[in-house]
Amino acid sequence: MTRRRPPARRRTRRPSRRRQQRDAHVFAFAVGAVAVAGLVVMVVNWLLAHRWVLVVALVLAVLTGAGWLYNRQQSAQWETVRAQGLRYGLPQLDGLHHTRFEDAVRDLMQRDGCRDAQRVGGRGDLGADVKATDPFGRRWVIQCKHRRDGARGSAVGTPDLQVLNGTARQVHGADVAVIVTNGRVTGPAVAFARQQRLHVVDRQTLAAWAAGSRPLWEVLRAVPPPRRETPLS
Repeated sequence: MTRRRPPARRRTRRPSRRRQQRDAHVFAFAVGAVAVAGLVVMVVNWLLAHRWVLVVALVLAVLTGAGWLYNRQQSAQWETVRAQGLRYGLPQLDGLHHTRFEDAVRDLMQRDGCRDAQRVGGRGDLGADVKATDPFGRRWVIQCKHRRDGARGSAVGTPDLQVLNGTARQVHGADVAVIVTNGRVTGPAVAFARQQRLHVVDRQTLAAWAAGSRPLWEVLRAVPPPRRETPLS
């Protein structure tokens, strides 16, 4: 007779290290969740037993929110007053660096109600130093030409207007294309601007705009009509 061999014992595989780590993480998470839940229950029970703490916390939250809202309203009112009262004189503008002159033009547009006014001048600006949308939906593209010597500096000529004319509408989508300078503008440049429906803000016009309270579209002539109806229309 042939003897049957006893069945071979299967070797039990130990769980891999990765599985052990995963199980340990799951266990730690479960313990942490239980501890947090217990702590939350303790805190809730304590607060229910001391309801005055909830009342004080609610009052403090309301006061904090009211203070934050008040400060925000005050800041908004101050910005409105500051913008409405923004004024520049020609000597002040003459003394600016050309980049600060662009900032001044941007600030004046914001004063006039163009909330999105921004300075974009620099290398590769393609003839646009300031862009803005007025309350009537018109897109303004402004090129700034600052002269350190003011009226005694070099005059803005036709080539400067040609750059603006070539990019303001085609590249930047302008409804109103403007060149602003604290200096002089040549006669041929003014004639070219009229032919091409460009707007020129020379030294005298800049003085009236910067030192006054009227928006630029009221200072200039023949500005395109509003794009949309607004409360200001």
